[in-house]
Amino acid sequence: MSSYADEDPGSFPRGFGYGPDENDTDIQAVATEQKPRILLMGLPRSGKSSIQKVVFHKVSPNETLFLESTNKIVKEDISNSSFVQFQIWDLPGQFNPMDANFDPENIFGGCGAIIFVIDAQDEYMNALTKLHTTVAKAFKINPDIKFEVFIHKVDGLSDDHKIEAQRDIHQRASDNLTDEGLENLRLRYFFYLTSIYDHSIFEAFSKVVQKLIPQLSVLENLLNILTTHSGIEKAFLFDVVSKIYIATDISPVDMQSYELCCDMIDVVNDVSYIYGTKEDGAFDSQSASTIKLNNGTILYLREVNRYLALVCILREDSFDKQGVIDYNFLCFRQAIHEVFEVRQRGQLVTSGEFNQPNGIIK
Repeated sequence: MSSYADEDPGSFPRGFGYGPDENDTDIQAVATEQKPRILLMGLPRSGKSSIQKVVFHKVSPNETLFLESTNKIVKEDISNSSFVQFQIWDLPGQFNPMDANFDPENIFGGCGAIIFVIDAQDEYMNALTKLHTTVAKAFKINPDIKFEVFIHKVDGLSDDHKIEAQRDIHQRASDNLTDEGLENLRLRYFFYLTSIYDHSIFEAFSKVVQKLIPQLSVLENLLNILTTHSGIEKAFLFDVVSKIYIATDISPVDMQSYELCCDMIDVVNDVSYIYGTKEDGAFDSQSASTIKLNNGTILYLREVNRYLALVCILREDSFDKQGVIDYNFLCFRQAIHEVFEVRQRGQLVTSGEFNQPNGIIK
């Protein structure tokens, strides 16, 4: 792996997600926006709090075995970048949307998405009943809510059992909606197989968060342009603090590629902490890292700002044109900063405004 950085020292070890960068957009300017809210819901011991700790607090999966059950609503702000801005509310498993002690208008009214966690290793009929009750109540209060179902703890299941559990849960949930006369809601359900012991939980959360980013189509369009003109096979725009990818290009996402990119972020972070000191930040706005795999594949990382990084997968022969790739990346990064600036001004960004980053080489 090779890394390079300019000589401008930082005030403390940066790694990713830490330390100043004069090219960063001031995220405080957007911090006062109305943040979308994500509710984590499910039966007790379904794994809600473990998911939050692993994804957003870097807690080891094994350490979550000692977490106590949630007995009150736990609220947390996620403000890693100008695009990843939302709140997570971890609701206790005993929460009942029909209970008079809770205010469903307050809970569901400002909600962008509900993540309902179902323990796939346990009997899930009661979970499906609660899912249906929650969805029916939430939809009446807020028809714009997105419903996400994490079929969780699948690490202990065989591949056949995973597929069967997903099919069965999907079918039963759909039947419940039909029986209630809410069959139109079936298209609003999204089901994910997840585990905190692999990258599936990060990919699932990525899909949820992307739906809450108004600028998603713009980011995807910029990535498509970059990959098309740079010989890149796959590109992810990562929030490096959480390893959630907030956008990717049009080509399909396969888990192996995503895992390789996540592992690269971990490696770069580890190296930055080893070599970073209070006098010299390990990474800055000019930083990049390259990893060459035995099969001729190149992993290439460039830092967009202190919270975002572009991670690309390309063939070794395509990397011979690194000068073109680097130049196109600079155009891409400038376009990203312009999207930040437009968001700061509170303007709506459409993909047509950024069809072609200025100066990109075809």
